[in-house]
Amino acid sequence: MGKISSWDWEPGQKTVVKSLSLLEGHEWQEEPYVSPDGETFVAIVKVGDGEFSVRTNDSVWEATFEKIWYPKFSPDGRLTAICQQDMEWVLVVDGEAVGETTDYIWDTMFSEDGSVIATMYKSMEQYGMCVNGEPWENLYENANMPALSKDGANTAAVVQADSLAAADIEGFKRGVYTVAVNGEAWKGRYVNIWNPVFNNAGDSLAATCRTTVYAHTIVVDDKPWPTTYNQVWEPVFCPKDGGVAAPVRVAGKWGVDKDGKTLWEPRYVQCLYLQYDASGEKLWAVVATSYGQFTACVDNAAWNETWPTVSDLVVSPDGQRAAILASDCNEDFRIVVDGTPWSGTYDMAWPAVFSPDSKTVAAKVEKNGRFRILVNGKSFERDFDAVWPPIFSEDGTKVLIRAIENNSYVRIVAEVCDF
Repeated sequence: MGKISSWDWEPGQKTVVKSLSLLEGHEWQEEPYVSPDGETFVAIVKVGDGEFSVRTNDSVWEATFEKIWYPKFSPDGRLTAICQQDMEWVLVVDGEAVGETTDYIWDTMFSEDGSVIATMYKSMEQYGMCVNGEPWENLYENANMPALSKDGANTAAVVQADSLAAADIEGFKRGVYTVAVNGEAWKGRYVNIWNPVFNNAGDSLAATCRTTVYAHTIVVDDKPWPTTYNQVWEPVFCPKDGGVAAPVRVAGKWGVDKDGKTLWEPRYVQCLYLQYDASGEKLWAVVATSYGQFTACVDNAAWNETWPTVSDLVVSPDGQRAAILASDCNEDFRIVVDGTPWSGTYDMAWPAVFSPDSKTVAAKVEKNGRFRILVNGKSFERDFDAVWPPIFSEDGTKVLIRAIENNSYVRIVAEVCDF
């Protein structure tokens, strides 16, 4: 698949798969997936009694399995799936098994360039992670919330490092959970720990935790902040200075602390989805200015208009703009960009996508069972039976539309100026 610049950006429509009906001899076909470049249509298919495989356009993997799930494309274009054979599971990449079979695997993750593939891993009632088919040397009684650094060099997960007897409340209060990085557990023990996240370089990790039953804080490389709070949400690293910021709740109000010190005074009913821009100069969040009134916020300055429900904050590449999905308690979705809603409401909407130059915004929406692609609030000339999120060309002048129409899968390159 390669870089976006190498994709076919010639304007026009191409029918990639003429008919999405069952191929000859297949008993059924599951939900469709498509590659980011739009050149490959994928579906899990039943090819015989208890035999499943993967359809790619009009061909099928040679290998068959008892079960297949979670097909997913890597950034470098490889197709992965989690497959069961002889009651054991294995990661399969482009039809070939990677590593040994085991009791169970889940949560496929990729490095930024796609060269590293990690999964969660279970063997003999022990849990950990597996990297390019190789499991951690150390496994644990419990492991969850996996994290993979952007370069793929480091993995992490929340693990239960010490055993607990049944109903051992005092043992639980002392703390048995921690983070394991590349299989090596931190020395610290916590009542709970959540949401481990690497910095951009992959050499530091932060997480939310409970140091006691009532005290919440942020832990960075096994060193908790000196300050504790009523509640905290997921931390983020600042790309500019390497500091760690997180939403914190103090005396019933939410604000933001950085490295254990106040950054935004607690004044919100809620504060979440914290996100730095790429430069680390601007800090965005979703906040509730009062009960049931949510909006976006940048550097502690909230947008003027609020909505009952807000989700999917997306910050532009230059950090100057942002988009959210707003709804009336998950009905009548609207796409809001820079504080202003686009016209029209929808039965469902998906996160907005900014062009690389941050000037243009696109989104996928659904209305009355039909799907459309919008650019700067204006719809493509027709709707579809199904559509995937839009992708911009590197220069931001074109939009890739991947859609199902009249039982065919089509790939459309549209000019932004045509919307």
